[in-house]
Amino acid sequence: MKTTVDISDPLHEEARKVAASENSSIKALIEEGLRKVVDERKHRGSFKLRKASFKGNGLQSELANASWEKIRDLSYENRGGIPSSGASGGGG
Repeated sequence: MKTTVDISDPLHEEARKVAASENSSIKALIEEGLRKVVDERKHRGSFKLRKASFKGNGLQSELANASWEKIRDLSYENRGGIPSSGASGGGG
C-alpha cells in the first residue's frame, strides 16, 4: 500500500544514512519501526492500579453526609496542611 508520511528533514537525513549503510531503504526502516511499535503496544497490556486499600469499616457514620471539604479538613487537621474552610485568620 502506498502512503505519504511527513518526516522532519534531520530525521529523514539520518534515516537515509542508516539505510545506505545497511544496504536498505527508508521504506524498510519505516516498516521495521512500525512493526516494533505495533508489537510493543499490542503486548503492553492495559494499566492496572495496584490495590492500595486497608482494613477498616469504610467511612465513619458521622461523615456519611459530609462535604468533601469537611472530610479533607478533618484529614489534614493537626498536620499543618490545608487550613480549615471555616477558619478565620490572616490571609496572604
